[in-house]
Amino acid sequence: MDNPQFKDKKAVYYTLGCKLNFAETSSIERMMQEAGIRTAKRGEIADVCVINSCAVTQEAEKKCRQAIHKLIRKHPGAFVVVTGCYAQLSPERLAAEEGVDVVLGIDRKGEIPNFLGNLEKRSAGGEWFVQPSKDVRNFVPSCARGDRTRYFLKVQDGCDYFCTYCTIPFARGRSRNPHIADLVAQAERAAAEGGREIVITGVNIGDFGKSTGENFTDLVKELDKIEGISRYRISSIEPNLITDEIIEYISASRSFMPHLHIPLQAGSDEVLKLMHRRYDTAFFAEKIATVRRLLPDAFIGVDVIVGTRGESDELFQKSYDFIKSLDISQLHVFSYSERPGTRALSLDGAVSPAEKQRRSKLLIELSEEKRLAFYRRYSGREALVLFEKPRPGMPMGGFTENYIRVEAPRNDKYINRIVKVRLGGFNEDNSALVADEILD
Repeated sequence: MDNPQFKDKKAVYYTLGCKLNFAETSSIERMMQEAGIRTAKRGEIADVCVINSCAVTQEAEKKCRQAIHKLIRKHPGAFVVVTGCYAQLSPERLAAEEGVDVVLGIDRKGEIPNFLGNLEKRSAGGEWFVQPSKDVRNFVPSCARGDRTRYFLKVQDGCDYFCTYCTIPFARGRSRNPHIADLVAQAERAAAEGGREIVITGVNIGDFGKSTGENFTDLVKELDKIEGISRYRISSIEPNLITDEIIEYISASRSFMPHLHIPLQAGSDEVLKLMHRRYDTAFFAEKIATVRRLLPDAFIGVDVIVGTRGESDELFQKSYDFIKSLDISQLHVFSYSERPGTRALSLDGAVSPAEKQRRSKLLIELSEEKRLAFYRRYSGREALVLFEKPRPGMPMGGFTENYIRVEAPRNDKYINRIVKVRLGGFNEDNSALVADEILD
């Protein structure tokens, strides 16, 4: 409901980090609009700046501070709110940043309008409202529109795994989730608004059900029943939590796409053990083989971290060889970043920044080889593409069921529609296949 004190006020938003953060920012923007604060247009000076932060690496924290300073320069006098993982972990430091007015913890993301007051700048430094992550129990819902076509549905938050390198359990709290019925209602609203695809997001979505006594398989089955949503994609799911039952269900599903993202993090058992991951390479390889057997056309993305403490040159080579042997489609490569409070800091065998960079480069090159090879397998075939609204002057783009990006000349009648095309060769920068023919 509009608040009279926010009449004619404008806000800008800046997001760092994961897809979940971007989804939550979109929900924050909608919430602010409902309170009467519209989103500032390009070139306008905003009255409120909201930064949704990330703390997965030192670089992410640095980018957050840089974003704060840039927004303050661009929007002088604006009321500045910082929330997100960095805000949860280091509220005092962020509150002390010049120009910051309010720092809100992970459990207050859904209450931002309540902390704006009369938008008067704090003259004596920012305030912060953060409770210990172990005490966070509330779930802040989010079903955010990425564009006219795709929505991001947050089904779970927090993590109970406490991998040695990771701050997420400290930043996001323990695993928790809403009821399946609540999520179905949100997905139905997305369908009513014209959404065709939903990406299921969360921190550890396979752990869904801890708060409610339900499980992820049942959630998948209920979402699959919703008319109007043509496609679901599972953003990321731990290898020990994606059961054979889920894979089998997806293989026969009406709307769950043959597209999975499964974190590996390291390709040697020694490093996986140091990380306190809950599987070994044999288990992971068997899981990939199961996906390929039941979903032969699936796009399989895999996360991997290079340069963790204890990853010697020999263990990295072992990891590289293992990853190369996997029938996967793409890698998301991250360089290990030392995080205060994590158990990894007690391990020996630190890796130099130059060596991390070298290893990242090798794996990024391997990833591109695998992606290009995967795309080539489908050149010349027919495929169903859900086209998205292009940016001005750009070709129309979209994705096949198995997440191959496709480009075609702009034709507005195909936007937000699933269209049969014949796939050709690569575009100029090899980022997509070109639609040789639209068979609509």
